[in-house]
Amino acid sequence: MTSGTGGTGGTGGTGGTGGSAAKSPGWAPVLRFNAEVDDARRQGMPVVALESTIIAHGLPRPRNLDVAHELESLVRSGGACPATIAVVDGEAWIGLGEEQLERVATDVAVRKLSRRDLPVALALGESGATTVSATAWLAAAAGLRVFATGGLGGVHRDFAESFDESADLEVLGSTRVTVVSAGVKSILDVPATLERLETLGISVVGYRTRSFPGFYLHSSGLPLDWSVETAEEVAEIMRAQDGLGLPSALLVANPVPEAEQLSPEVHDRALTRALAAAEAEGIKGQRLTPYLLAALVEATGGAALEANLAAVRGNVRLAAEIAVAFGR
Repeated sequence: MTSGTGGTGGTGGTGGTGGSAAKSPGWAPVLRFNAEVDDARRQGMPVVALESTIIAHGLPRPRNLDVAHELESLVRSGGACPATIAVVDGEAWIGLGEEQLERVATDVAVRKLSRRDLPVALALGESGATTVSATAWLAAAAGLRVFATGGLGGVHRDFAESFDESADLEVLGSTRVTVVSAGVKSILDVPATLERLETLGISVVGYRTRSFPGFYLHSSGLPLDWSVETAEEVAEIMRAQDGLGLPSALLVANPVPEAEQLSPEVHDRALTRALAAAEAEGIKGQRLTPYLLAALVEATGGAALEANLAAVRGNVRLAAEIAVAFGR
């Protein structure tokens, strides 16, 4: 199966976006494909899934819409078709039309949806941007194999007290999708997250590195067992996964270039202050990650945001290369 195929048939899009739907017995269409993605699937063209949370909740407006367009353009320039994934009015869309993309970027009522939220949002007709866990699951359900994001969620630093672990990890442990990311968010317990990735059977390879990336940083300082040099090598690993019938994801850890990373000294100082402030204010649970990320951006005068975007751009370019290589 190539990265541009999969899902089940049916026709008839909604809202003028065109495309087709994959139907669920006894219920309304569950997956909808916009016209561009639908055409790519029919032609066997490689497709790269993109998350929508970064658009709705991760970037300042109105820059977020410009970035959304930029990321989709990078996929097309790499020879693949972009499929930004989101839930719009109770329908899970694989690829967004322009009006849908603008809505996700501008409507403050758009929710943040993890995988657990998908059935509720669909049943109640809600709209939401998909996190890594929801995007990965929907991408795999649609037959898409390659997914680009910024950084994964993972084990939180206060896990012993909060038992807070991102749903990203469990989903990737049971979903055969290749995720290109700059490691995991540096606000997390990175060593513990690497241990969980191993326990869950998620293969991790560094792209031209033997050091696990640090999201804003080129390196977290933690070693990796495996590295690859080309997109073709990643595609071969994906084929080996298929041959073995393994159900778990492949994580391609692609570091932000050193020239575009956040200064490690600035990062460490800003993160220490942000963690102390969060503890003083009692910020925990789902509120903690967005609080810390926003605090880092503010404390670094926006430099953290630029490093994040540099990482995302690199991941999207590499994901397009991998999708094309796997499609061969």
